[in-house]
Amino acid sequence: MERSTIVRVHEGLHARPATRFVKLAKSFESEIDLVKGEKSVSAKSSVKLMLLGVKENDEVIVRAQGADAIEAVEALIGYLENPKSGLDEEGQADRGKPKATNTAATPELAMNLAADGRLKGVGASEGVSLGLAHPHFPDEIKLENRKLAADEVEAEVARFRDAVVVVQKRMDVSLAAGNLAESDRGIIAALKDIAADDTLSEETISLIRGGMDAVTAVFGAASKVATEFSEMDDPYLNARADDVHAVGRQLCLALLGREEGGLEDIPDGAILIARDIGAWDLARAPLKRIRGVICGHGGATSHVAIIARAHGIPAVLGLGNQVEQLRTAKQIALDGGTGEVFADPDGETTVRFEERIRKAEEEHAALKVFRDVVSKRSDGVIIEVAANIGSLEEIEAAQEAGAMGVGLFRTELLFMRHMHLPSEDMQTEIYSTLAKAFAPHPVIVRTLDVGGDKPVAGVEFPDEENPFLGWRGIRMCLDRPDIFKPQLRALLRAAVHGKLKVMLPMVSEISEVARTRALIADCETELKAEGKDCRSFDLGVMIETPAAVLIAPMLAREVAFFSIGTNDLTQYVMAADRLNPTVAALNDVKNPAVMAAIAMTAKAGVEAGIMVGMCGEAAGRPDLIPEFIRMGLTELSMSPASIQRAKKCLAELASPSS
Repeated sequence: MERSTIVRVHEGLHARPATRFVKLAKSFESEIDLVKGEKSVSAKSSVKLMLLGVKENDEVIVRAQGADAIEAVEALIGYLENPKSGLDEEGQADRGKPKATNTAATPELAMNLAADGRLKGVGASEGVSLGLAHPHFPDEIKLENRKLAADEVEAEVARFRDAVVVVQKRMDVSLAAGNLAESDRGIIAALKDIAADDTLSEETISLIRGGMDAVTAVFGAASKVATEFSEMDDPYLNARADDVHAVGRQLCLALLGREEGGLEDIPDGAILIARDIGAWDLARAPLKRIRGVICGHGGATSHVAIIARAHGIPAVLGLGNQVEQLRTAKQIALDGGTGEVFADPDGETTVRFEERIRKAEEEHAALKVFRDVVSKRSDGVIIEVAANIGSLEEIEAAQEAGAMGVGLFRTELLFMRHMHLPSEDMQTEIYSTLAKAFAPHPVIVRTLDVGGDKPVAGVEFPDEENPFLGWRGIRMCLDRPDIFKPQLRALLRAAVHGKLKVMLPMVSEISEVARTRALIADCETELKAEGKDCRSFDLGVMIETPAAVLIAPMLAREVAFFSIGTNDLTQYVMAADRLNPTVAALNDVKNPAVMAAIAMTAKAGVEAGIMVGMCGEAAGRPDLIPEFIRMGLTELSMSPASIQRAKKCLAELASPSS
């Protein structure tokens, strides 16, 4: 059984997507191979899979042989055709992606020493920092270079296999700890998979059977596999060489009966300096104490860089051998944007960094005072400043920013991250958690908004010339009640736990609202007959099509609220694909045509006495907020990072002097 497909996984099968692909493959009994060109590898080996170098838009074949071959091929094809497979949520994925100019480090890049004494590496995590140096240079592992006698070989193989188990157990302890961020857990899980991968194990055992002691064999095997990664032409795969070396070190330590010295004693506000630091070690460190990271190895696509960016820690990697110059430094200044590092900076440099840090802290503090502010218009009407989120992992960030509820919960990400359609019970649990987290503030959940541009497993989409104008959003859901009804039932059950509201995407006809209401009524009847608790919710629509704008007065009589989706509304009003850079100038919310559409929508909603909100990122723009409030909008929803700035703008707008 075999099928070919085009890989749609974002950035291809690099570390975490490959790890999860392998996990899925291992859930089937069949022997499974992935074929690219003339090369074929086992789909149950992360390392072999990554070394195959499967990139986004590559054509591959999934081949399976066994009792469950058909199911295996279908599931794996679904994984490969899902752009979000194996990644964290959209916001987290984007946050971990480096700028195109930040490529993996090379010795040549790292050996630049400027005339003023600064070191230059790879700017891997933006931000400036100044602090006490904390060198972390563990002892190098000394290879035994011992020739085994014939009767020692099998015992040495067993010793190696025991070391693999030890390392995996150590990583399991880290994964079980409650202090890890979700993104860090994914990285450690990928490292654990490498530790037990057949490629690394088989290479090590081959060297042992050739008479080499286990420690030296692990070192040699890791070096060989890492070299294969470093020679690939993809920066994400290049960075996996660091992971293989890190896992190799852990295996060697386990063989020697040692554990890596931790970073528990790092002082508050210190700059961590290391020749090389494993992602596992950094993820377990007290990250809130660390003010910066400097490393000889690694680049902007390494797992160390991803962890630093996720936690807002400035980082410069790829310094090469020049990191040795920092062993005796007392103080460090670093710029994670430019990749510059100053050891024991002079007075002028210190003052410059202190001023930059002071300004950044002032800006942050000035906005932080608005965290708990309840935004109001000058007449006292409350303006809800809410968050756009797509997963439960984003709740904490929204709460910390001071979100007055959720103005957009993107349910498509819930569907995209699973290999099968999520069950009603799973959806109920997620929506309930969301409602409880923000109670008594409202939570607006957008029903499934997928189409040819955002496919999900379990839904067969037609080939479309322009999926933005095709079978998507409410159109698809009404055609597939087997998908839509479980979501509506889950939302009715979750509404018991908070102020849940529901909005429909891509509405262009009033009949779409009427048909949805009929389904909701059916779901309520079914749930009550089954004895399950449920509660009605306010039903609203997203205004994102020109048709919805033109019939807004009629829609306003049928729904409880409007939420203007400025991203899609702009591209539809301007007839300009928002993903096409050649017409990017037309995709401007400030265009008079788009602003007129927003004004028409707001007027219809205000006259009908319903809430009018906005859930596009334009809602967080200080230059546009005054105009939106003048139009009558009373809810603005945006990314958590924009919330405090928006609240500041609203406070200034409401003050008597404004």
